[in-house]
Amino acid sequence: MSSTLAPDDALASVSDSVGTPQEIDPKLLAAFDIPGYARRSPSLAGVVGVAEGGMSPRAFGSADGRFLQTLMRKLNAPVPSRWVSIGLRQALATQVVAPPGVNGADFAAERAWLLVRMGESAVARAMVQSIDPNRYTPKLYQVSMQAALASGDPAVVCPVVGAARAISSERAWILAEAMCASLSGSSTKASTQIKAARRSGAARGIDLLLAEKVVGLGSKGQGAVTIEWENVDRLTIWRYGLAIATGAEIPPALFGTVASQVQYWRAQAPQLTETARAPAAELAAAQGVLSNAAIVDLYGKIDSDDDQGTAELGVARDLRAAYADPSRDARLVAMRTLWDEPKQPRAQYARLVLTARAATTIAPYRDAPDADRLIASMLSAGLEGPALRWQPDVVRGSNGWGMLALVETGGMIRRSDVDTYRSRATDISGVKVKMLVAGLAGLGRLSASDTDGLANGLSINFASSNSWTRAIHRAAEQRQPATVMLLAAVGMQTPNWHGVSPEALYHIVSALQQVGLEGQARMIAVEALARL
Repeated sequence: MSSTLAPDDALASVSDSVGTPQEIDPKLLAAFDIPGYARRSPSLAGVVGVAEGGMSPRAFGSADGRFLQTLMRKLNAPVPSRWVSIGLRQALATQVVAPPGVNGADFAAERAWLLVRMGESAVARAMVQSIDPNRYTPKLYQVSMQAALASGDPAVVCPVVGAARAISSERAWILAEAMCASLSGSSTKASTQIKAARRSGAARGIDLLLAEKVVGLGSKGQGAVTIEWENVDRLTIWRYGLAIATGAEIPPALFGTVASQVQYWRAQAPQLTETARAPAAELAAAQGVLSNAAIVDLYGKIDSDDDQGTAELGVARDLRAAYADPSRDARLVAMRTLWDEPKQPRAQYARLVLTARAATTIAPYRDAPDADRLIASMLSAGLEGPALRWQPDVVRGSNGWGMLALVETGGMIRRSDVDTYRSRATDISGVKVKMLVAGLAGLGRLSASDTDGLANGLSINFASSNSWTRAIHRAAEQRQPATVMLLAAVGMQTPNWHGVSPEALYHIVSALQQVGLEGQARMIAVEALARL
């Protein structure tokens, strides 16, 4: 588990050790048992089925479950690509048959833990809740606590807190028992348990105070607790989750002590106002955690509020003009304002996502100075049809031309066209040219001779082989789209796109294309040109 989530803190994790549960008369539990028709098998666990946009139940095929779990556990999330993140979320959330070699509940736990680290707190919560409480394993107890805290919803663990306490003496579960008692209306029991936890030293300082605040809220506001952060030097998942759950404002400086996924959790927290969520929501949109529609809806609500004078309201007003102003020139001015304001690359890409549908309102015209950014904006949200309308008017060899060349599904791209793109490239390193060639080659849009000639001229070695390339192509040959998507993320173990090699992009795009994920393959290749 990532050090930024303080896994060694007893309040941020639950022990994997198994004890002996207290014996309970089965007759007493029979009346509350889940009826047979409503029970769910952990061997087919997940959040979405095929009808809801998920992959096939056999998307991991016959891949060894232990191998898959190792990949998930060691994956350094989040990955730099928005579209790899979206595809990986789809693969992890799908209702899939548990692969050989793993317990279904444990496999759900591993997927949920990766989703937490990706910033997908809401999907992770749904994943742990897709397993019936009586099917939980020690690993799933542990991850359920992480998902509950990441989503700011401690009630997630309440159905399993008793069983977890029977096998674990971790302080998180001791305090969770008191919080769940309060949330269920047993305020006297909760008060007794929290006092016992204080006396035993199970927790202290702000960690105990936050738990007491949850207990107080569950007791109809009794026992209000004031949270002071002055002596707190870092933000743990426990502190984050309970602060969000209770409305305790976290000092902005503490977010500098954690990784970026915490901002993505924050973007999804319904307890926060839209204005408070907006900066985090833009970053989450760049990562693929939030869609274009979700971030536009958020700013729409800010625009309708009476909170005047905030920077977020200014963005909302510019966004309204970008979408709705009757003048094309005024819409373009509004979009330029939004695009030019951020100074960091991730925030700049977020604004392309934000304006994606606004960009579709601009009819194509020749020599448009904003053509490249309009095309990049539309494609950041996968709007291929509107973007392709620019094809007759886009300048040959421009960055917009390169992105559309990757999106177009018919015909081959000639080497002379790539040479024109190369001659117009502004980056001295030539990285964009290499990524264009890698994307086109992976999509099968270049002839074999042109691929070899361009690769040699640009010092790219598409024939290089290692354990990762062999694994991703073996998974593609065996038609395992979820395995391929997981391995695609493994191939992007880098903080940003500058660390992704053309060779890695080629193998990712080629493998995705082979298993029928052509749309994702195209969007990942386009993203390389848009973000480098």
